[in-house]
Amino acid sequence: MNDPYETSETHLERLLGRALNSFDLPDTVIERLDSALAHASSLRSSHHSAGLHRETYRHTYLLADSTALTLWELVHNTGRDGAEQHELYTDEYEVRLAASRLRRPSSDPLDPTAPADPLFGSRFESGLGVSLDPSFESDLAADLDLLSGLLTAPQTPLPRVYLPDNSADHARRVLRRAENVDRPGEEVAGPLRAAFAHQITQVFGRYGHVEGKDAGFTLYEHAFLLFDGTETSLWEVEHTATPDGRHMCEVYAAQSTAREAMELRARVR
Repeated sequence: MNDPYETSETHLERLLGRALNSFDLPDTVIERLDSALAHASSLRSSHHSAGLHRETYRHTYLLADSTALTLWELVHNTGRDGAEQHELYTDEYEVRLAASRLRRPSSDPLDPTAPADPLFGSRFESGLGVSLDPSFESDLAADLDLLSGLLTAPQTPLPRVYLPDNSADHARRVLRRAENVDRPGEEVAGPLRAAFAHQITQVFGRYGHVEGKDAGFTLYEHAFLLFDGTETSLWEVEHTATPDGRHMCEVYAAQSTAREAMELRARVR
């Protein structure tokens, strides 16, 4: 990925030129990248299974103002006839979401029954090379047992590593994409406007069947550090346990409530 003879300008032009969604990148990001002095690229995640090839790259640019800017590239073979496609994102969380929604190519690219790729596991979190995602084929009873067990299973807390990166706006975007009617209201959104750092952690990911249909569940914790030193979290459930199999996001103020919602979604579709 690193060509010692390629300038950062050429590298960026190549990156933007092949990305299907380059027009979605904010204008402010493109303007900042105009001053790139150097760049480095690295493979962050790789998944290769029958029919599905997926890789994630991190491209970091050193700008003239001595700051760094990172673009995340998702490369996959879900195009027509398995053609390779490229997508760009400015946020690691967004590229993870995009990767989790990929489906294996099928003989009919519009076939809604094509099995979805298992959701990301811990290997993407740690940045360790090739993913070894297990097959999550199981019956409904096994899925429900797992979800029920998670409601009471103790979790070992990990040290917080907060990232100061427009965290108040991140909180706003998380709440905005929530579709559940009981999502947190102003009493939660108000204090989050004072967030100056955050951390995103994938707590749980599961792919299986609900009532004979494919369904994926992922639980994320969005932890925020406020200016007064307090910490608070939003719990986001992503799933495809919807009548038409579409992707849906729900956000809750408590982990227990989020897990109860996952269990309910696994039972009722």
